[in-house]
Amino acid sequence: MGLTIGVDVGGTKIAAGVVDENGAILARTRVPTPADPQWAVGAIADAIKELREQHDVVAVGVGAPGYIDRDRSTVLMAPNIDWENEPLKTRIEDLVHLPTVVENDANAAAWGEFRFGAAASHQDMIMVTVGTGIGGGIVIEGRMHRGSFGVAGEIGHLNMVPDGLLCGCGSKGCWEQYGSGRALRRYGREAAAADPARGARLLELNEGVAETITGSQITQAAQEGDPMALDVYDELADWLGRGLADLASLFDPAVFVLGGGVSDSGHLLLDPVAKAFEKYIVGGVHRPRAEVVLATIGSAAGIIGAADLARF
Repeated sequence: MGLTIGVDVGGTKIAAGVVDENGAILARTRVPTPADPQWAVGAIADAIKELREQHDVVAVGVGAPGYIDRDRSTVLMAPNIDWENEPLKTRIEDLVHLPTVVENDANAAAWGEFRFGAAASHQDMIMVTVGTGIGGGIVIEGRMHRGSFGVAGEIGHLNMVPDGLLCGCGSKGCWEQYGSGRALRRYGREAAAADPARGARLLELNEGVAETITGSQITQAAQEGDPMALDVYDELADWLGRGLADLASLFDPAVFVLGGGVSDSGHLLLDPVAKAFEKYIVGGVHRPRAEVVLATIGSAAGIIGAADLARF
């Protein structure tokens, strides 16, 4: 089909790239996401126009946060950009005069890993992005699973703890309140405050203040072998393993791909998550089970996936 442009729309930045049919990014650009949501569409269009000056492209794929309708056209709701029923496909096509599809950003990243990354040898996969929250994308028999209304894959809001912690979505007990980067920070802060002697390394890294310990400080201490930091990672991993076991019961994928910022810690996260998944999976030794692997494309997965989805 030729070259396409993939756009990854975030709350603070818009990243775009020209991508070939093998998933290689030939050119990139990046601009801040405007504070006014009405200006965001123009910023996306400007990024696309900039890339078109260098390459002959045939279509555009946009990965946007929030709920996207089944027609891959309208952003039903994107809280970080304050879009509601935004006809993003039509508005971009009017500005850049290229066929455009709109996809959820986590779905786009999952598709990038499915087509060109860690899940490229499989037909069924689930990507779990572990960052500030938990996002995900589901591919079944080689097709992106969007559901009847286009909003499938919001796995971070699976209810793990009835009447548990309040989530930003308004519900209580969502998975991302227990298995995300936000949860990692909370576990580390609470542990160091409860046992300052055992949490000495974490406190040292943050000038003795438990209440503002960061995720990167917890990761650093864990990489150094600090027992409390490793326990904090194990707590996070236990919740992630629980969720993967539930998803395996529902979808029976061949592979789970862990992505997102927290997954940058590599085997520090992967190994205890895989262990917890084995612990909670229903069926024990009698059940075939998915692999649990790390994403390989990294932050470019959203651009690559969105660009490739423009071909389908």
